[in-house]
Amino acid sequence: MEFVHKSVLLNETIENLNIKPDGIYVDGTLGGAGHSYEICKRLSDRGRLIGIDQDKDAIAAATERLKPFSDRVTIVRNNYCNFKSILDELNISAVDGMLLDLGVSSYQLDNVDRGFTYRADAPLDMRMDDRQDKTAKDIVNGYSERELFRIIHEFGEDKYAKSIAYHICRYRENKTIETTEELNDIIRGSIPAKARNGKGHPSKQTFQAIRIELNKELEVLTNSIDDMIKSLKPGGRLCIITFHSLEDRIVKNAFRKNENPCICPPNFPVCTCGRVSLGHVVTRKPIVPGEEELEENSRAKSSKLRVFERV
Repeated sequence: MEFVHKSVLLNETIENLNIKPDGIYVDGTLGGAGHSYEICKRLSDRGRLIGIDQDKDAIAAATERLKPFSDRVTIVRNNYCNFKSILDELNISAVDGMLLDLGVSSYQLDNVDRGFTYRADAPLDMRMDDRQDKTAKDIVNGYSERELFRIIHEFGEDKYAKSIAYHICRYRENKTIETTEELNDIIRGSIPAKARNGKGHPSKQTFQAIRIELNKELEVLTNSIDDMIKSLKPGGRLCIITFHSLEDRIVKNAFRKNENPCICPPNFPVCTCGRVSLGHVVTRKPIVPGEEELEENSRAKSSKLRVFERV
């Protein structure tokens, strides 16, 4: 299956990166290289792009797609949270721009064998990096009822989290849960029939929760933003595209904190904490897709772009 992924908010992201022809840019979620291709087109032979992804299929697809620019591209299979050590190895101390396009690619969702989708029957996998031993099956069958409730409630924001966790645990007393369809059936049976009508797929939030937990998505994001901002040159920009409220909240709060890091009480006449602003938030409100993009790509619906500029 070919790695196909339509990059969301493509023009808006490229525009907000303020690309300098001789600049150095990092795409921390390379995917099919949709954003990276557009960055490379704008670079001179002295410019540079470092593309990072943990998915081997994405690495293969991006390597092929970026062949015309191979003289200015370095592709690394890794998690973007390790970007600092990647830059150190390349003797790069600061960059002109960074990009994260979070969430799951269309390829990962549509490739049934990867076990991300609730719309087809497949082994419970959901690993973004298949070098990792732990899979979704391990979470579904190994976590306690309390742990399952916590992740479905926190990461899936599902109001039926308690019932879903309970029914998963009762089911697995008799049989290991092996496939996405088995899990679908359990979730369906955990939600009142009335609540299942016209509200999208009943498994969407639980599958999201398991995927986030397995791949440590929110943890990785939370732990990376500050260092990414610190790694920007003055005037450099960090662009982050999110796909659900949990990610967006993390980005919004991190950007705000880096813009105004002062922790002095509001009634202090002058700042005494010594914390200095690292830049400013370019996007007071997130940039969202226009009608035309939504017509072409329904998966762009929940996407939001936020931008921070280093001072």
